[in-house]
Amino acid sequence: LLNILNGGYKGKVFPINKRETSILGIKCYPSLQDIDQDIDLVVIIVPAAAVKEIIIEAGQKNAKGAIIISGGFKEIGNQKLEDDLYDTAQKLGIRIIGPNCQGINYRANRLCATWPLIDCDGKIGIVSQSGTIGAAIAQQAKDENIGISCFASLGNKSDIDEIDFIDFFSLDISTKAISVNIEGVKDRKRFTRILSSTAKKKPIIILKPGRTDAGAKAVSSHTKSIAGNDMVFSVFCKKHGIIRSNDVTEFYDYSKISSLCNKPNGKDIAIITSSGGAGIIAVDTAVDCGLNVAPIEEELDKELHASLPNQCVISNPLDLTGDANIERYEVALEKVLHYSKADIILVIFGDPIKNAYELIKNNLNNSKKTIVACYIGGGDIEKQEVKKMNSNGIPVFPTPERAIKAIYSLFSLKIENVDERRHEQI
Repeated sequence: LLNILNGGYKGKVFPINKRETSILGIKCYPSLQDIDQDIDLVVIIVPAAAVKEIIIEAGQKNAKGAIIISGGFKEIGNQKLEDDLYDTAQKLGIRIIGPNCQGINYRANRLCATWPLIDCDGKIGIVSQSGTIGAAIAQQAKDENIGISCFASLGNKSDIDEIDFIDFFSLDISTKAISVNIEGVKDRKRFTRILSSTAKKKPIIILKPGRTDAGAKAVSSHTKSIAGNDMVFSVFCKKHGIIRSNDVTEFYDYSKISSLCNKPNGKDIAIITSSGGAGIIAVDTAVDCGLNVAPIEEELDKELHASLPNQCVISNPLDLTGDANIERYEVALEKVLHYSKADIILVIFGDPIKNAYELIKNNLNNSKKTIVACYIGGGDIEKQEVKKMNSNGIPVFPTPERAIKAIYSLFSLKIENVDERRHEQI
């Protein structure tokens, strides 16, 4: 309730509790029937056995939606209780998110009916069977000031599922990247159709646990989902241009870069760094991924030798050495942008380099190349510069390997068109 209020929701809110007359300073009602108007949505947090009664009361108030946070249904073997709940809601025309879920936060209408409170607007639409995984991604996006467009926790997905949300996000003007954490799929044919269609319009990033036999068994124990054949799922993702992540860090990094960058024009990468060690790690990771770390072109080599101090290592990676300042970075980046044939430029700030944000910002919009930053080992100045980059939509990562892997994930995309239709924003 506090998050709904603090999230900025402008609609009327009615707390329901049999024992309280007010909660958080708002008049509290003993039941839905005591409210003197129809309602649109009920958020239910009562024992499982009492949920059906609330749904019936909601139907009498012409509600069309219910978020059921309450657990105690099929995830613990109470399949009949959940089926009965679903049938009742269907007869009353009420769509359900949950049960056993963490709720939703849709930033377009400021409805944060979940936790934690995320009030930072961005372009990542998150739909997650695990409330904790989804909330962790949303929280990290808030901490980095990247923000989200939506966070939806599915729980047991007795009714509304990831397919419904992906279909919605495909037309949602506030969502650029669609991030999906699933454990199993109910309707494989519809799932295939909606994902293959949506992946032509927007990036889809999927984290699907249960890759191993032990993991698949754990999936079944968690929400009674069937994990399916992981190899078949990987082939499906590759065929349709869906980004597959294997862990939570990759899930966030790939979601972040997909919401900020388009697919690079090619796989040639130039690396500029003040840290030789970080540059070498970037090279190793790039080669492992399949990016091309090409030698410095002859004309660029001449320009750099004429413009940079003798201690700089003129190669790829271009090592500006530990005494580099922002002016040296400016010269190096200007020459690389102008003379290099690289499609991607990774700029690694390996020391406390002031004005790093301004450098990237000033060059980002004037080039067709993909420019990504890595800031590492810069102390308080790093924190200040990274905050400004994140706040202004510049992709920046804390380690070279995370930056490279994020860049490479974009090559999975097969976006063909943008559907001009849009969901009405309520």
